[in-house]
Amino acid sequence: MSVRVRFAPSPTGELTVGGLRSSLFNYLLARHHGGTFVLRVEDTDRSRLTPGAFASLLEAHHWLGIMWDEGPEVGGPYAPYFQSERLNLYQAYVERLMAGGHAYRCYCSEERLERLRAEQRARRQPTRYDRRCRHLSAEERAAAEAAGTPFVVRFAMPLDGETVLHDAIRGPITWQNASYDDHVLLKSDGYPTYHLAAIVDDIEMKITHVFRGEEWLPSTPRHLQLYYALGVEPPVFAHLPVVLGKDRKKLSKRHGDTSVRAYAEAGYLPDAMFNFLGLLGWSLDDKTVIISRQEFIEHFSIERIVKSPALFDLDKLNWLNQQYIQRLSLEELVDYCVRWLERDLPPAAPRPVDRARVRRIAEAVRTRITRFDEVAGLTWYLFVPGPLRYDASLLLGRRGEGDPAQVAATLRLLREHLAGLEPWERTAIEALFDRLVVEHGIKKGPLLMPLRVACSGGTVSLPMDVTLEVLGRSETLARIDDALRRLAELPAVAAR
Repeated sequence: MSVRVRFAPSPTGELTVGGLRSSLFNYLLARHHGGTFVLRVEDTDRSRLTPGAFASLLEAHHWLGIMWDEGPEVGGPYAPYFQSERLNLYQAYVERLMAGGHAYRCYCSEERLERLRAEQRARRQPTRYDRRCRHLSAEERAAAEAAGTPFVVRFAMPLDGETVLHDAIRGPITWQNASYDDHVLLKSDGYPTYHLAAIVDDIEMKITHVFRGEEWLPSTPRHLQLYYALGVEPPVFAHLPVVLGKDRKKLSKRHGDTSVRAYAEAGYLPDAMFNFLGLLGWSLDDKTVIISRQEFIEHFSIERIVKSPALFDLDKLNWLNQQYIQRLSLEELVDYCVRWLERDLPPAAPRPVDRARVRRIAEAVRTRITRFDEVAGLTWYLFVPGPLRYDASLLLGRRGEGDPAQVAATLRLLREHLAGLEPWERTAIEALFDRLVVEHGIKKGPLLMPLRVACSGGTVSLPMDVTLEVLGRSETLARIDDALRRLAELPAVAAR
């Protein structure tokens, strides 16, 4: 049997990383078995469609490197792959179900249904349809048709017995049919509900495995009974474990379940996200963390998917991203840095960004970032011409408690030696700092802090040997001179 799986999202908002995890698992199963991965767009709920959501869906998959074999952009033998373009097909299946006595027209008005729900709530009963129209006489149906009464089509669920699912992950699960009402298959506007459209499309597209989140488990008896009513063998169902936050609460934006676009724009690497999502509910051997795409494809199996909730640990994702940053070649690293610097540097920084300058700092940046949106904040002062804008009190230390005269003396000492330093390269610069520490009995921290502020505008920067080498002698001395002017202008109270 050739494996055929599908990811079938609704374009009602930006795709989240939780949704992308489901798509990835379908993709991996298809690739492992040499099967087919179908992307299908479930766009029948017209009231919830969001402009731009479909483009976001495609963009997220392209970014992660998950390409589908059939679906939008690529076509396929079972096109169209938008449910809104398949309405005639659903209508034909509804007529087939009605002809077999498995579905019926319901003429109940929304007002009646709301009264029914209100009465049930008052009696503390579950709100459900009472099957009134299931038992209409032929005369009553004819009268409703003659009057042009709007209708929906409902599925006639079995009134007793059990529905049993043999889930590929969870094993056998049993539901009592009496606990389900007759759900709507076709709405009054002619559009199918998810319960009908998904099953019809899975049948027509010959889907062999339905990989979806465990939130769909309660709907599974409805879906299985539809297969039975249509005389079709159901596919293999595998319900993926729910993804929880690190605190084991329902995943939300607070935990990191935001759009895939947000992660891409923050500077997470696709390979790191692929690795992270692949481990949300699956493991290779319970200990290996860094796994390549090819290794995922080679080893992926339903048997290694866990039943227990998967934890979305943002710290783990950050760690993985750092590991993948370490694995980038120098030119790949420079490419990423340039892309984010072009976007994030202040307007005062010339464009295009100096790629040669980025290459000189790339290795120092590599070990100091978790994501690429941190690059500009760490290096902006190397791309913006001086004088820099910063609070002069930072020159006096993080708490502003230094003596301005002593700080100025330290800066003048550094300026004097830097002015004649040859060659102007990081090894010589670092050797100079070490020599001044010994000769003047100054700890390196107090020696370099005012220089760091003068040259970077803050108390955190790349190593000073790297910073000064890239700035060059002229710009370094100019920034020291500017800092000395600022120190001289500090109010007397600061000088105490």
